[in-house]
Order: sequence, then C-alpha cells, then structure tokens
Amino acid sequence: MKYVIKLGGAGLETPTLLDGSMRAIAELVRDGNQVAVVHGGGLQLTRTLKALGKQSEFIDGLRVTDAETRDVALMVFAGRVNKGLVAALGSLGQPAIGLSGGDGLLFRARKKRTAPDLGYVGEIAASDPRWIEAIWQMNGVPVICSMALGFDGEYYNINADEMAAACAVACRADALVFLTDVSGVKGANGEVLRWLSIDQIAEMAKSAIITGGMLPKLGACREALLNGVKRVRILPAEAAGSLPDLCSARVAHGTEVMVA
Repeated sequence: MKYVIKLGGAGLETPTLLDGSMRAIAELVRDGNQVAVVHGGGLQLTRTLKALGKQSEFIDGLRVTDAETRDVALMVFAGRVNKGLVAALGSLGQPAIGLSGGDGLLFRARKKRTAPDLGYVGEIAASDPRWIEAIWQMNGVPVICSMALGFDGEYYNINADEMAAACAVACRADALVFLTDVSGVKGANGEVLRWLSIDQIAEMAKSAIITGGMLPKLGACREALLNGVKRVRILPAEAAGSLPDLCSARVAHGTEVMVA
C-alpha cells in the first residue's frame, strides 16, 4: 500500500513522539508498504523568526510570509527539520531522501490569492511524482518539506497539510495520515469525533467549532478524498504505533474523515 504521512507540531518537537513516528514509518516500509513523509516545522520557524527579531502573524491558520520570512522558512524546513528526519530514519536503518518541492520540480506552486495578501504563501499547481516513485523503487522514504517552486522562479511557503494532500493525490496514495499534536477533531461538545463527513466541515467552520490550523487541515482532507485518496485519518502523534494496523484493524484513536 501507498501511505503519505504528514508530520508537524509537537510530533517534530518531542523526542519520544518523533521516535515513535519514525519507528512506525520504518515498520510500514519493512512490511512492504511505500511511504512518503511530508512535514511542516511551524514551531521551529516561529522560534527562529523570534530569535531574529521577527514576529509571526497568522490568518485563518496560514502564516503571513514576506520575503525574509520565506527565506528563513526555506532554511528551517529544507534544512534542519528535513535533514533531522532523514537522520532519524537513517538511525533505524531506513534509507530516506530529503527533498523540497523545488527539487526535481517535484511540486510547482502558484501564489495563493487571498485578501489580505499573505505574501509568499502558495498552493500546489502541478506535480511530478516520478521522483517519489524512483525513491520507492530503491526501498527509500522520500521526506518532503512544505516549500515549492513557483513558475516565476520564487519559492513559496505551502501549508504542510495542503502539501500532504497534494502529495497523496499525485502518487495515488491508499491512505493519508496526519500525525498531530491534538487528539483529533472535536465536536461542539468538546469530544473527539471518531468519524467526520466532509459535508460537515463547512458547517462546523461556520459555527466556529473548528478554527485556526484545523481549517486548512480539514480542507486538505476534503481535497484528498475528492481526488481519489481512499482513506484519510487525523491521528495523535502518541498513537503513531498504530499506523501499521491502520488498514487491517480497528484503530481507536483520532478522527477518520470520510466522503459520506
């Protein structure tokens, strides 16, 4: 099976959570699956920007990205975070190749048109999954950071959830899993929803039941499901050990997002 796994939040920051995720990914590959990892690094970027004297601003869960912020994002995402994940998988004996969306023109971006303007924030306009498939043929794991090259030659900051969905669609993944620092999508009563239909997402957003970073995440879930990805699940990072059982047994963690 083909898996795309998105890592972000505390899952990248907390050593025990990161180790559990890496071990689960390595086990998936040992079991004969093909796995691609897409990652963010927003906490690390915010920390680096603060050290440089820049404040971070977010609108509807998306970071306002001027040219300087974009350059720092490229350094953090494609550098320290990406190569750290490659090293973590390598320490388990699992070969991994770190990429940005610009490498091999893997993903092409266009500027996201919003009001107010978000700067160098993009959305995926085209993809070439040959590079992912080539790494899979060598039993490797592509580790892809959420930056993509625009047709104008500029790098754009891509929301990592949207990047993961675009990756899953491009390589015709069987499953897209978001490993997060939350227990799942919560309903109006504050309880985690075990199942969520994409038809419910707009109403929950309108009622402010879902806000902030969960908005682009659920938008990405919807896009993936409507474009051929069979299963989409939001899973807490502490439950990463259940990844190898995701498609063969009942998993009692997180939220399964469905078409209907």
